[in-house]
Formats: sequence, C-alpha cells, structure tokens
Amino acid sequence: MDNSKLLWKDKKRTLFGLPLSFTTYSFDSERFYLNKGFFTQTSDEVRLYRIMDLSLRQTFGQRIFGVGTIHCDSGDKTLGHFEIKSIKKPREVMEQLSSLVETERERKRVTSREYLHDDASDDYDDFHGNF
Repeated sequence: MDNSKLLWKDKKRTLFGLPLSFTTYSFDSERFYLNKGFFTQTSDEVRLYRIMDLSLRQTFGQRIFGVGTIHCDSGDKTLGHFEIKSIKKPREVMEQLSSLVETERERKRVTSREYLHDDASDDYDDFHGNF
C-alpha cells in the first residue's frame, strides 16, 4: 500500500469518537485496506470492484459524536462481508467509496446479476391457480 495514493484514511473510533484503537481503514482508487492489531498485525485488502453493496448504520451515540459504521458486502474470499466501524463523516466516506466502486466496476467491465422478486407483480394468482 502506497500512502501517497490513498484517497481516504481513518482509524476506528472508540469512546466519545476518539481514535483510540489499532484498527485503520483506508482506500485508494482500486483497493480498500483494513489493518488491525498492535502486537500481532493483520492486513487485508479487497479490490473495489468486488464490493457489491454498501449500507450505513449510525446508533444514537454515534450520531452524537459524528461517527458511523459502513457495512460492506463483497465477493472477496477473505473479507467477505465486513464493516468499517465507527469512522468520522461516514455518509461522505460511503458516497466516495460507492462512486469509486462503480468506477472500478465499469473500468473492469464487471457486472453483477441481481435477481429481484416482486410478489406484487407475480403473474401467478395463488388463490385461483390462474396465470
């Protein structure tokens, strides 16, 4: 990871929104990085085009201190579903990350097949057995 290319970096926030942890999140235009630990350090990364969905969760306490948690669903084998916990300006970070994910998916020509089922528009009538 080349720090000169990073577009965003923050630490996991703890009590009162202070960065008192050994977990660091960052991303550049192609990858998301997760580094954690003090004595034993673990580093993971996921390529942005593998991220399929992002959602934001803010508890009442997190809103008071201006932090939030972004939940990421990815197709990565090691990280899979992961969270970017208790970061500052979470909505702005999520928007920036979402934009980069879409850019990378377009650049790599990656498409995901989403199957949506809407019961209201189902052609089959359950009560009468008619189509």
